[in-house]
Amino acid sequence: MTYTAKDYTHLQGTAGFSQTLLANHFTLYQGYVAGTNKLAENIASLSSNGVSASPEYAELKRRFGFEFNGMRLHELYFANLGGNGKPDTGSRVGRLLEQAFGSYEQWESDFKATGKMRGIGWAILYQDYSSNRLFNQWINEHETGHLAGCEPLLVMDVFEHAYITDYGLKRADYIDAFFKCIDWEAVGKRLK
Repeated sequence: MTYTAKDYTHLQGTAGFSQTLLANHFTLYQGYVAGTNKLAENIASLSSNGVSASPEYAELKRRFGFEFNGMRLHELYFANLGGNGKPDTGSRVGRLLEQAFGSYEQWESDFKATGKMRGIGWAILYQDYSSNRLFNQWINEHETGHLAGCEPLLVMDVFEHAYITDYGLKRADYIDAFFKCIDWEAVGKRLK
């Protein structure tokens, strides 16, 4: 089975995100889809040829998480864009945010602080399946730092490619623009 890149061109025209920035970001995402497919093909070939005990096989397996999560995190990111950024505080997401952080405002402050941390990566709001508790988490590379047993609810890309075209090095301005177009309905559908 191969993966097919999803079409997110409906996001063109989203306030705070230029056409150039989005087009470049879509192309980068398509590269992760292609990389995932190529690695899956190469791993299957090595395995079917009995070469699964080789260093080549091991390295491809390690690299697969980077490509696959790069693909999947971008899909989650694009899918939670395009809204009006205003959550319904009476919704299940709103209630869980208030329960976990004391208020929506405290959650937002913590999530923005997470996204502003030095480094490249992702800021992700997770739901722990076991407790339903919500966490804001920093992810360095696509494949490291994820919380086991947790579902990503809101994903914000804070690699430079997500904002430098429009905001230069002003990540905080990008984060403010991101918050204005969160699709909270999409986030709510991810809850378990």
